[in-house]
Amino acid sequence: MKTLLTEQQLSAGIHRLAGEIEAHYRGKPLTIIGVFIGSVVALADLIRLLNIPLQVEMIQARRNHGSTRPGPLAIDIDLLAGSVRGRHVLLVDDVFHTGHTLWDLIPQLDELGAASVHTAVLLLKQGCCEVPLKPDFVGFEIPNQFVVGYGLDYNDQYRNLPVVAALEPQEMKST
Repeated sequence: MKTLLTEQQLSAGIHRLAGEIEAHYRGKPLTIIGVFIGSVVALADLIRLLNIPLQVEMIQARRNHGSTRPGPLAIDIDLLAGSVRGRHVLLVDDVFHTGHTLWDLIPQLDELGAASVHTAVLLLKQGCCEVPLKPDFVGFEIPNQFVVGYGLDYNDQYRNLPVVAALEPQEMKST
C-alpha cells in the first residue's frame, strides 16, 4: 500500500474546499448531499468547517440490475424532495472516476426543483472521465489507481485509514 495523501494533506485540502464552498454559497439556502458511504468521512470533515446555514442529506443510489448493463442511477425521491425544492444543492462524492454517478444524479435533483445543483469531490482521477462533466469543487487530482482510506474501501475494508492510499494488485487479491 502506497500513501498518496497524508492526514495533513487531506486536512489542508478539506479546509481549502470548505473555503471555496462557503464563498460560493454564502447567503443561499444550501442542502449538501453525501453520495454513497464512501463520502461520509470527507462530508463530516467538510460540514464542520462550513460557517453557513445548511441541511445535510445522504443518498445511497442504486442501479437497476437485470440486464447485461446496469441502468441509470435512481434515488428515493420521496426522501429528498423537501430538502431540495428551491434550495441550492451540493452533491459531495468521494471519487470522480468515470463521472457516471454524478451525471445520472444531477438531472434527478433538477427534476425535484433544486435552485441549482453543483458537485464537489474529494478525489478526481486523471484521464478517466467518460461524461461531459467536470466537478465544480475538487479536493485533489490523483492518478488512475485504486485507492482506499478516508472513507474509501476495498471489500468493506480500509475505510478507517486516516490517509488515502493506493492498493497494490497483490493486496487486492489477498483480501
